[in-house]
Amino acid sequence: MPEHVHLLVKPAEPGPSIGRYLARVKQPVSRQVRELLARHDHDADLLRRLTVRERPGKTCFRFWQEGPGYDRNLHSSRAIEASLDYLHENPVRRGLCRRAVDWRWSSARFYREEPPCRQRPPLPYLHGLPADALA
Repeated sequence: MPEHVHLLVKPAEPGPSIGRYLARVKQPVSRQVRELLARHDHDADLLRRLTVRERPGKTCFRFWQEGPGYDRNLHSSRAIEASLDYLHENPVRRGLCRRAVDWRWSSARFYREEPPCRQRPPLPYLHGLPADALA
């Protein structure tokens, strides 16, 4: 989606720190975006708008929405499949593409095409669902 991200993750260990996981995903992206905007003069206005005042004398670059976001635990294969379907159809519902597999940043191609598609190089590698996720 142009203004938000959906992630479906399965922790490798019991009792994961989702907050720490999100920080490890979000902080490097935020840092790269800030550096990219700082390097390009034509992006100075956007950089200024994304720099917010936290308190008097303290500003920070805020690429991500403030707060933890929306998360929930999925406990059944049916819930996992429904969530994947929702995520994949989101850009279609928004009118950004005709088919979920057409959305460049979607994992829909990975799950729906036979044989599984080759991923586009600039995107992170998708590992797919672990074998026990749908058990």
